[in-house]
Amino acid sequence: MARKFFVGGNWKCNGTTEEVKKIVGTLNEAEVPPQDVVEVVVSPPFVFLPLVKSLLRPDFHVAAQNCWVKKGGAFTGEVSAEMLVDFGISWVILGHSERRLLLGESNEFVGDKVAYALAKNLKVIACVGETLEQRESGSTLDIVAAQIKAISERISNWTNVVVAYEPVWAIGTGKVASPAQAQEVHSVLREWFHTNVSPEVAASIRIIYGGSVSGANCKELATQPDVDGFLVGGASLKPEFVDIIKSATLKNSTSKFLTDVCHGLL
Repeated sequence: MARKFFVGGNWKCNGTTEEVKKIVGTLNEAEVPPQDVVEVVVSPPFVFLPLVKSLLRPDFHVAAQNCWVKKGGAFTGEVSAEMLVDFGISWVILGHSERRLLLGESNEFVGDKVAYALAKNLKVIACVGETLEQRESGSTLDIVAAQIKAISERISNWTNVVVAYEPVWAIGTGKVASPAQAQEVHSVLREWFHTNVSPEVAASIRIIYGGSVSGANCKELATQPDVDGFLVGGASLKPEFVDIIKSATLKNSTSKFLTDVCHGLL
């Protein structure tokens, strides 16, 4: 079975009420592929979750950008998984490089957060990726394997997890991993799942790419066999986010072509 294309929009710490209403209005009016072709999730700042959830079209989903590692309590400034579920939020982004680097979240801490969120019935976009220094030293594959291993040691069911590969050097810099670079890491991650989890999980888990994705580069990236979608930063605040969602049709066409070739229909 083909993996459904996934497009997430991470709005990060951006927006005013009027700006958010404008973004949601653009999304609500957009003509995009149907839900059986692409799954769309947007992630506004915490303060805008109620507004976005109340206004956004029902075929798009809403994610939080983070949640706490355990049940709520005396943790000033944090938001618990239980709170998100109570409010009807279905997804959460965890392990984003900005939290790993700026706030010191370790692989183990991220793994604990993923496990707790899943246990509370949230779906998780789990982020992994290397810095420029790590890539230049040739340790990219070791870094992302260690990050995903820390999650794997804490969960057994990957059904509600999407893995986002986001090379840190490409986030917000305008630099983009080439389609070949993205495909290489995605392929290695899928092989890691095949060897360390199961062939079934390796075949079914969605591995998406993030890092200066735009309307200009999404089409070539989308056709890579192991790229199952995108986690989009800055461009998710702009109308071109709709073009990125539409790139799902290219993946669908490519998958059908390869299936027909394998079955000798072409």
